[in-house]
Amino acid sequence: MDQLTIDSPALPGGISVTHLRVYDSTGPDGLCGGSAHMHFACTEAYFVLSGEGAVQTLSGQGYRETPLRKGSVVWFTPGVIHRLINLDKHLEIYVVMENQGLPEHGDSVLSFPDEYLESVERYLEFASLSSKGAVYANDLPAATRRRNLAVEGFVALRKRVESEGAGALHAFYERAVNLMRSKEPEWRQIWESGPTATIRRTEKYLNSLRGASSDYLSQSAIFAFPPETEARKLGFCGTLRPYLPEGIIADAQDK
Repeated sequence: MDQLTIDSPALPGGISVTHLRVYDSTGPDGLCGGSAHMHFACTEAYFVLSGEGAVQTLSGQGYRETPLRKGSVVWFTPGVIHRLINLDKHLEIYVVMENQGLPEHGDSVLSFPDEYLESVERYLEFASLSSKGAVYANDLPAATRRRNLAVEGFVALRKRVESEGAGALHAFYERAVNLMRSKEPEWRQIWESGPTATIRRTEKYLNSLRGASSDYLSQSAIFAFPPETEARKLGFCGTLRPYLPEGIIADAQDK
């Protein structure tokens, strides 16, 4: 029987959790909210804490707008282009993401207009991302600038989908993949060393149970996050308090 140790305080299932206060400034179409974007490998879930809003989405199902209010739970798979709308300017959400580490290392692309998606260099310049794929903007003007560009692109995509059907998203998806495919080896390594490792650990637990061994149960542990003491980070959709991993708040600086 393999020796078992509790070697990681990762959140259950290798997820990440972020407390989000959605931006309350007005975008170019007159609606308050965040930057429209999508993910390549991570399903995302919203658990609404307070306020009232909506999530606008573009996907193979076409355009949808799903209401959000206290107690709402909504989730969507990779490829869904999503945009949060803050109707009462008080929308707060716990965001739960698959594959802890991937979103923070750039598993996303903003729905910028086509001309900003033609090269990695041009995309990163306007997305306010570092070359390592950090998702935090440097300052509020930068966050607002990229939000406005993402909304402009989203509105144009929505018009195409409503006119031509969901197939109109194909060109955007192709540009997105070409922008980020070079990140795949790095993301795979993060996935294998983090979320995948939690699955393997569960297999070891089940093997111990099958072998009538209780040793691993005595190695249990409790983890907690400290109170919020640092400045919130400027994300795609609002100000963020990430709960990432190892029982501490993630460092916003590039590693």
